[in-house]
Amino acid sequence: MTALRTFNAILWRDIFVTGRELPAFLAQVIVQPFFILFIFAKVLGDIGFVQGDFAAVLLPGIVAMNGFLGALQNTTLPLVLDFSWTREIEDRLLAPIPIPLVAVEKMVFGALRGLLAAVLMVPIGFVMLDVTWPVSGLPVALLVIILGSLAGAAVGMVIGTAVSPRHINVMFAVILTPLLFTGSAQFPWAQLDNLRWFQVLCALNPLTYVSEGTRAVLAPDVPHMPLWVCFVVLVGSIIGFGALGMRGFMRRALD
Repeated sequence: MTALRTFNAILWRDIFVTGRELPAFLAQVIVQPFFILFIFAKVLGDIGFVQGDFAAVLLPGIVAMNGFLGALQNTTLPLVLDFSWTREIEDRLLAPIPIPLVAVEKMVFGALRGLLAAVLMVPIGFVMLDVTWPVSGLPVALLVIILGSLAGAAVGMVIGTAVSPRHINVMFAVILTPLLFTGSAQFPWAQLDNLRWFQVLCALNPLTYVSEGTRAVLAPDVPHMPLWVCFVVLVGSIIGFGALGMRGFMRRALD
C-alpha cells in the first residue's frame, strides 16, 4: 500500500507540473499535426490536389500519430534529462517504491500526455475539416488510442534509456522522422500493394497499427487492416518494448 500511495503521489506530481507547463505542452503536441492537417487536407483539398474524402483518411491517422508520438516524446525526453543533467531520477529512486514501479510511472505518465495530445486534435480536426465519425466507433477508437499511447510510451522508454544525451538531437532525426512517415498516418496501409517493400516496412512500425485501428472504426469505408490484428500487435508491443525499456531503466538506475 505504501508503494501504491507513493506511485500515485509521483504520478500526481507529474500531472500537476504538466498543468503549470500547459502552454509549452500544447505548443509541442498541436503545432506540427495542425499544419499537417491544414496543408494536406484543407489546402490541397480546396485546390483539388487531393480527393475530397482524403480528410476522412487523414484525421484518424493524425489523432493516432499524436497519441503514439506524443507518448514517445514525453517519455524519452524526461528520461534523458533525468539521467543526465537534472539528476531528478535520484529522488525518485530513493522514494519508498520498487525501482521497476518508477519506470512504470514514467511510461504511464508519458501515455497520459500522449492520450491528451490525441484527444486535443479531435475538436481541431472537426473545426477545420468537414468529416463525420460514427458514434458507435468512438469507444473502440479510444481504446485503440490508449493502447497506442502505452505502446508509444514503451518505445520511448527503450529509446530514453538507450540513447546518450549527446545524441538526442540525432535520435529525433534518425528515429522519430522515419516513425512519423512509415506509420500509415497519412495513407491507408492496405492500399500499398503496389509498393510491397514499403508496405512491409510500415508493418514494422507500431504506429501503423494505431493508425489502422483508429481508421477501422472511425472511417470503416476506407480499406484497413483487421482490427483484431491491430489489438494483438499493440498489446505485444506494450509487453515487448515495455520489458526492454524496464531492463534498460534498471541498468541505468543501478549505474
